Amino acid sequence: MGVISVEQTDRLYWLGRYTERVYTTMKLYFRTYDTMIEAGEDYRRFCQALEIPDIYASSEDFICRYSFDETDVNSLMSNLKRAYDNAVVLREEIGTEALSYIQLAIYAMQKAAKSQGPLIEFQKVLDNLMAFNGICDDQILSENVRNLLKVGKRVERIDLYARLHESRDNLNREICRLTGRIDRCSLKYRRKALDSLNRLVKEEELDYCGLIRQIEQIL
Repeated sequence: MGVISVEQTDRLYWLGRYTERVYTTMKLYFRTYDTMIEAGEDYRRFCQALEIPDIYASSEDFICRYSFDETDVNSLMSNLKRAYDNAVVLREEIGTEALSYIQLAIYAMQKAAKSQGPLIEFQKVLDNLMAFNGICDDQILSENVRNLLKVGKRVERIDLYARLHESRDNLNREICRLTGRIDRCSLKYRRKALDSLNRLVKEEELDYCGLIRQIEQIL
């Protein structure tokens, strides 16, 4: 494969971010789905943790719109469609089979929207996104392409983990993975922000807000 353009670099990075955003937030959503149905206000805590504007009329409205509303920029479906839009343009870089797994994830979401019990279809979304990651690792020959996808994935995961106040071990693992990979791709980034992430995660008291600020400034 030849030189990757600036536009392709950006799309690969964001493809990594969008697929990870859906995967990680859906796992959290999966765990709290029943609670949000039973406790009407629990969805507000979910929105607050992820800094999602609370535009929902009720827990039922949140469950429906956050899952499936393509006009809601924060919804799972909206983020999955943005991943697909990037993947279509990158078909030559990632391959048709990798693209097909994102398409299958969208089909599973569409099926879930028509179901009275969508959790089984949600699991299929997660399974297809895992398969997408696996096929990218196995079949993409370009190390730069693989690294761009993985850097996007790590940046998104660190951002979400910091917002969700994940453990130091989980954050440190992802920051180490990002540090070991970001120099191996053609992405320009701020070394100072990366150094700050590595410093902050080792401080006695975790500064989650500081972690969020630094990961947001890394590019």
